[in-house]
Amino acid sequence: MGSFEAYVFVDGRWSSHEASRGPFLAVSLHDSDIATVTYAPGPQHGGLAYLGFQPRDYFEDPTASDEVNLDEQAAGLSVWARDVLSAEVDPARVRSLLAESGIEEPMDDFVEDTVRRLITVLGLPLPDDLAAA
Repeated sequence: MGSFEAYVFVDGRWSSHEASRGPFLAVSLHDSDIATVTYAPGPQHGGLAYLGFQPRDYFEDPTASDEVNLDEQAAGLSVWARDVLSAEVDPARVRSLLAESGIEEPMDDFVEDTVRRLITVLGLPLPDDLAAA
């Protein structure tokens, strides 16, 4: 059975509680196949990206998720890292990890591996249970 976890980076640390204020990065895992990444501050249309599969592909339902502009979100995550963490992150490195629309197979068998890579690229420490796995 896949993992269903939620991680929120706010105020310089990881938590499992929803962010209520200020800059944050949240990652929600769904059955080890989809990771939803939300963050603020983000691009004009909001900070939202997927790792693994996009929900619309995973559930074979185009209404399961909106289209995501991957270039905009990669740039947004890079700006987030710069503004929140003072880390310089190449948007191309972030972009390579984001879930493409219409894929048959994601880059990793378990999305947790992709989440680890994204967190590392952004310059964040891993949450304890992701680091232990």
